[in-house]
Amino acid sequence: MGLRSWIKRTMGQTGPVVPVVRLHGVIAADQRPGRLNIEAVAPLLKRAFAVKSAPAVAIIINSPGGSAVQSRLISKRIRDLADENKKPVLVFVEDAAASGGYFIATAGDEIIADPSSIVGSIGVIFASFGFVETLKKVGVDRRVHTAGRNKSTLDPFLPEKPEDVERIKQMESEIHQVFIDWVKLRRGGRLKASDDQLFTGEFWSGVKGLELGLVDGLGDLHEVLRSRFGDKVELLPIAPKRGLLAFPRLGLAAFTGDIAATIEDRSIWARLGL
Repeated sequence: MGLRSWIKRTMGQTGPVVPVVRLHGVIAADQRPGRLNIEAVAPLLKRAFAVKSAPAVAIIINSPGGSAVQSRLISKRIRDLADENKKPVLVFVEDAAASGGYFIATAGDEIIADPSSIVGSIGVIFASFGFVETLKKVGVDRRVHTAGRNKSTLDPFLPEKPEDVERIKQMESEIHQVFIDWVKLRRGGRLKASDDQLFTGEFWSGVKGLELGLVDGLGDLHEVLRSRFGDKVELLPIAPKRGLLAFPRLGLAAFTGDIAATIEDRSIWARLGL
C-alpha cells in the first residue's frame, strides 16, 4: 500500500478494497509468458483471497481456452479458496471466456461480460497434421517400431486408422462430459437453453450469452464494482512478482520454441476471430 493510500485509509477517506486478478492468455501447462496454468495462477489467487477485509474477489478473464486439465485445476482452486474464505467471486469477461476460459469463468459466483465479448465454446478439440503424401513425394521411408500396438496412435507420418480416430473421439467425449458436468454444477438453474444448444462447442456474444444463461449480466469491472461497493471502492491489482532470478530465455531452442508457441497461441485466438 502506497503512502497516499495509507493516509486516505487512516483518515477514513477510502471505501472497501477489492483484489483484482487478471487471467489473460492461452491455457497451457508449459511456463511461458502469456500462458495460464495452475503453477502461475495459484500464487495470485492466494494473495487475492488473503485480503481479509475485501467484500469480494474480482477475476478478469480473457482467454480462448487451451488445456482441459489446467482449466479445471484453476477453476477448482478458485472455488476452494472462495469457500474456505467465504468470499464471493465476481468474474468479468473481456474479449473472450471461451472453452477452457469459460470453464474458469464458471468458478465465479457471478459472470459479467462485455456485450461484445465471446463466451461459451463448451466443447473439446483435437487437431493434428498428416504428412504421409509429403513423405512419398520427397522419397522418404519412415521406419517406426513400437512395443504396444496403439503406441503410434495418430502418427502424422502414417496413414490415419479408423480405430485410432474412434479412441480419440471416445476420449474427447469423456473430457467433454467433465466440462458439461462442471457447467451444470456451477450454473444450475441459470442455464436457459437445452443441452443440444449449449454444449455443441458453439460460442456467442456476451449479449446472447446472457440470454442463454451463460453469464449473469453485462458490464465492466469498474462500473459494476462502483455500483456494488460505492464510488470510493479501491481496486487492488494482484500481479505476478518479478523475482531477481527471472532471466530471459536464451539460445536457439528457446527462441524457436517461443516462436512456435506464439504461432500456436495466435491460431487458438484466431478460431474466435480475435
